[in-house]
Amino acid sequence: MSIENSNVLVPDERIMDNIYLIRDQKVMLDRDLAVLYGVETKVLKQAVKRNIARFPEDFVFEMTKVEFEIWRSQFVTSNSEKMGLRYAPFCFSEQGVTMLSCVLNSKRAIEVNIQIMRIFTSSQLRFSVSLFLCFSVSPVHSLPMMLKKLYLH
Repeated sequence: MSIENSNVLVPDERIMDNIYLIRDQKVMLDRDLAVLYGVETKVLKQAVKRNIARFPEDFVFEMTKVEFEIWRSQFVTSNSEKMGLRYAPFCFSEQGVTMLSCVLNSKRAIEVNIQIMRIFTSSQLRFSVSLFLCFSVSPVHSLPMMLKKLYLH
């Protein structure tokens, strides 16, 4: 771990595990961001709705019913994990994550956002996404497995 990352609030791996490729975009889901920012998902969604002009479609979108069902079937296996998953999550692009930290406006949101931005823009993640797109595994798929494979080799 570098000196720059010695005061990390959240391990980089935890953030990387919460980045998904949906509609050919790297996105993070509302529920994962809420946990990282230390707020309830409901509060996060309310902040977005109150500031909807700041969130165009390329910043945030809601999964379609089909995407949501595919995502749930791939990543949610136990009943305890399904709690709170009655509604399709909001998906935030890199720009949407930045805007979200602005509307939440807490010290933790700002600090975690800086960390997320560094990961989104890291050359390792860009390489992983490019590789992932070349293989076209699935329209809704998690990056962590691909990242872990790359780091192990």
